[in-house]
Amino acid sequence: MNDAAPAPTPAPAPRRARVRAPELIGKGGWLNTGGKDLSLADLRGRIAILDFWTFCCINCLHVLDELRELEEKHRDTVVIIGVHSPKFVHEAEHAAVVDAVERYQVHHPVLDDPELATWKQYAVRAWPTLVVIDPEGYIVAQHAGEGHAHAIARLVEELEAEHEAKGTLRRGDGPYVAPEPVAGALRFPGKALLLPSGNLLVSDSTRHQLVELAADGESVVRRVGSGERGFAGDSFSEPQGLALLPDGRVVVADTVNHALRVYDPATGHVETVAGTGRQWWQGSPTSGPALEVDLSSPWDVACWQGRVWIAMAGVHQLWTWDPEAGTVEVAAGTTNEGLLDGPAAEAWFAQPSGLAAAGDRLWIADSETSALRYVEAGEDGYVVKSAVGTGLFDFGHRDGDAAQALLQHPLGVTALPDGSVAVSDTYNHALRRYDPATGQVSTLATDLREPSDAVLVGEDIVVVESARHRLTRLRLPEEAVRVDAVAHRTQRAATEVAAGTLRLDVVFQAPTGQKLDTRYGPSTRLLVSSTPPGLLADGEGAGTDLFRDLVLNPDVTEGVLHVSAMAASCDDDPANEYPACHVHQQDWGVPVRVTAEGASRLPLVLAGMDAEG
Repeated sequence: MNDAAPAPTPAPAPRRARVRAPELIGKGGWLNTGGKDLSLADLRGRIAILDFWTFCCINCLHVLDELRELEEKHRDTVVIIGVHSPKFVHEAEHAAVVDAVERYQVHHPVLDDPELATWKQYAVRAWPTLVVIDPEGYIVAQHAGEGHAHAIARLVEELEAEHEAKGTLRRGDGPYVAPEPVAGALRFPGKALLLPSGNLLVSDSTRHQLVELAADGESVVRRVGSGERGFAGDSFSEPQGLALLPDGRVVVADTVNHALRVYDPATGHVETVAGTGRQWWQGSPTSGPALEVDLSSPWDVACWQGRVWIAMAGVHQLWTWDPEAGTVEVAAGTTNEGLLDGPAAEAWFAQPSGLAAAGDRLWIADSETSALRYVEAGEDGYVVKSAVGTGLFDFGHRDGDAAQALLQHPLGVTALPDGSVAVSDTYNHALRRYDPATGQVSTLATDLREPSDAVLVGEDIVVVESARHRLTRLRLPEEAVRVDAVAHRTQRAATEVAAGTLRLDVVFQAPTGQKLDTRYGPSTRLLVSSTPPGLLADGEGAGTDLFRDLVLNPDVTEGVLHVSAMAASCDDDPANEYPACHVHQQDWGVPVRVTAEGASRLPLVLAGMDAEG
């Protein structure tokens, strides 16, 4: 931590730990390099930023967007390398990584590391993690989670000056080679909606547009939006969910703009009705006038009980927008990531991405827990319950009784006429069905490619095949398709820890020229819980220190530690009455196994370097 005010003259370069960066290896090979394999030697003389990501992770997508400005501003000195490190089995498929790189417009080289080889070499513990390597090939910083772009930009400027003076900085074009563009009516569509006219409206996410298709689901009637990322006028940025208002207008989840927009098919007019265009951070308002409250990656919307419900994927919550009052507020979820049922205000979600209203229930596709969940009204308010799914690390394709059935990262849910629901089981490439009357899960269709939504059209169901860039019309089958059951757990190896007391250290070093913001009380927060709940005998709960002694239950030998950390830092300049402040935050789900040889300390790097590592 640096608590001294910046000197008026350039200070000498700070001393940094000299840790040589391990080589970059990945069985899947390289993307966006024109077919060339890269090594650390190819990056010598440049500042390299490794971005450990996986495409299911909303926080990883946030970081991709955070890095775009830095990537452009320092393109002659900085090379960003995406290291794709999968959580789900589907994410280990090379073709799926190729799709994701195009879908999210990743404009830098990407190493496909399906076996987590480089992840292990760099001792990464969380998605996303950023590692900065200097022009001489040494690791100089590590950051987990979101909100670090300003700190990395400051570090990049320091490294540019330091290595320019040493003669070890090499400027020039980077190794990125853009792939050839592909034609087609749709490119990675997200969600679809049946309009009163009988036409279909589709969010064409990668092209930042809405596309109205004729009833055949193929012929383009019109496009809405400039086709470039933007927030002004009718521009969108990776739009997703769509919901029809009673007056015929359409609510659009404008995901990367962190906003709700309303599109009028009659006039073509687009207006913003909620969100500021800025991403919500801890400490920001959670209710108020809709155009004054920040949102975070709204992924889907649905009209239910007089309001528009929002799947706020970026903060693992459900919010609502009241069109009459012009207000938004949190409706369910704590921002903690996981699967926890109960009163709406206490429930945990994990990247809710699909909504469907059906009578007295609002169904939810909770993607990161591979779960189907729902909200219903109870005597004391809304209650959240789970129909299928058990948590963050178990997934697969298994039909039968809902208590043991498995999904894999579903993004969409559709209410069916008989009271059951269809689930767009995205990473299983399938359409599944859950029947509340029998408690059974079945498979309706397979051989779809990343289905992300489905909409009823008469007796048919039209599926958004996102990775095939099309809508596919299916007749609802009377019988389920037979599928051989498979079950998976995340590929991440468990961290071996010793029995008894485990020291948890969240490492945070304020960026150069900043200090922890203590003007209004503690500027750090740590929240710890576990799955199963009995894993911890002591140490659960919230606190303001970034360290804690956890006492492990001797009767539980395996589980997951859920750790959420936040730190706020501000510019350290006494002359500045209104210093710029930044929030750094990350959630970790750390699988642990108790062994005799296990570690007694668990370091999690939020920002900086672990001095004891």
